[in-house]
Amino acid sequence: MSSIQEIELPPDPERVIVGLRDTGYEFDTAVADIVDNSIAANANQVELWLAADLRGNIRLMIADNGDGMNRDGLINAMQYGSKARPSAASLGKYGLGLKTASTAFCKKLSVISRPDGNTPALMATWDLYHVAKVNKWALLLNEECDPEALETLDAVAPGHAGTVVLWEDVDRLIKDYQDKSGAPARKALKAKEDGLREHLSMVYQRFLDPDDKRAKNVAIMLNGKPVVAWDPFQSKLSELVANETIETELPDERTASFTARAYILPRREEFPDDAAASAAKLSNDRQGIYIYRENRLIHDADWLGLYQKEPHLTGLRVEFSFDHKLDDAFHLDIKKSQIILNDDLASWLQSEFLTAPRREANNRSREGQQKLLSKKGEGAHDTSNNNIRNREAAAGGPKVNIADPNTGEAVVENKHGTTRLKLTITSAKRPGEVFVQPVEGINNGLLFEPALIEGHKGIRINTSHPYYQKVYIPNLNRSVTMQGLDSLMWALAVAELSTVQDHTSSMFRDMRFEVSRILEKLVETLPEPDVDKDVA
Repeated sequence: MSSIQEIELPPDPERVIVGLRDTGYEFDTAVADIVDNSIAANANQVELWLAADLRGNIRLMIADNGDGMNRDGLINAMQYGSKARPSAASLGKYGLGLKTASTAFCKKLSVISRPDGNTPALMATWDLYHVAKVNKWALLLNEECDPEALETLDAVAPGHAGTVVLWEDVDRLIKDYQDKSGAPARKALKAKEDGLREHLSMVYQRFLDPDDKRAKNVAIMLNGKPVVAWDPFQSKLSELVANETIETELPDERTASFTARAYILPRREEFPDDAAASAAKLSNDRQGIYIYRENRLIHDADWLGLYQKEPHLTGLRVEFSFDHKLDDAFHLDIKKSQIILNDDLASWLQSEFLTAPRREANNRSREGQQKLLSKKGEGAHDTSNNNIRNREAAAGGPKVNIADPNTGEAVVENKHGTTRLKLTITSAKRPGEVFVQPVEGINNGLLFEPALIEGHKGIRINTSHPYYQKVYIPNLNRSVTMQGLDSLMWALAVAELSTVQDHTSSMFRDMRFEVSRILEKLVETLPEPDVDKDVA
């Protein structure tokens, strides 16, 4: 006879329902979880109303014209861990989202629904105060629905099935204000509305865009204004540089596929106008992999731990799309906002798919940066040139004369005698630029080299060298710093010409190479420059 006893041990209602408020939902993610339910219920119209009354009490309503629910369906939907939907492709996944997403921000969640246009709506409510009072999983059913919610349902789904999700006693959306109806509180609520609109426009882009045939069309309104689709890839303006669809075999011998596409966006100055550049939301934070499950964005602008974000990859955005068959491969969390790649997918992305797009995006960024730097950096060395001109006589130095302009040979007379050596002989690119001259490249990647610029002892500085990129660029608008850097470089060039001899000229070349190499190593850990930001 077995000694094992079976004991039903239900959790404490108040502790669990209150504890589930702290699942880590962000407001935008929580609302999207509810919109998922509307889309899963075949709605093509979703309206959201976020507002506060004169006393500052916040209410959120999300209404749709989807399939709606009868009494049994409503009770199931309100159950924690509700029964799975018939379709595995549903945007809903665990049967927890509606409840945990809502009570993360409110203490009273109601769902008002009807299965058709002839059946009266029914309201079901989780009231956390009531659950605590009776200490039971006590769902409240009411045939008398909230009047405002019912009016909204009739407007969104006139004579049709539909559902309204209502949040009341919203206590965790904005911080406590002494005057809940005052201007600061209203401003904070407006910021939440704006952030939600941006989030919905990105998450449901494929549903909102009537030209996108991958997902059914759904119209979403927020406080009476349409939510407009935002395409993170700006596919009409960007370049598709990689596109692969991969078939994979699942452990249960089924097959599934995923699609990866890499886009490189134009640089800001390459967009047709400021409005288009603004719409693209160009920033370092927006680079990365955007992951779509069943055409719904579930994770955005992140390299998933494969790489760090860096300015030279600002224009690279990668689309990764899969269906529900690959859910286990991504270890989706309850909020559908955090995923973990399995090792095979991570390896494929890092070692195969992303290598070429990252290299191309990096090259284009650096080329574009050089063009922008040349434009924005014009005149950055003018003050240095003027200062050196005023102090050139006092600084002294050797006499340098051109011996053969065709071969670049010059004669240098210094305190050690006369030396004939090859020297870059050039003219000024800008008026007065005869002592310090920035150039886009120097042989062997040197940072600097002595030069004879319109007869003046000068120095050419390589703007492509990492030292210039990471030290000069952030300081192009700082006159004193620029003069200090340029004066040091010019002094090194003049000192070399003042001491060079026939048998030491190769040593000086080696020294310049070593200085350039060492400085490149020393600045490796410095942040990459953002020309758009660092150079006004």
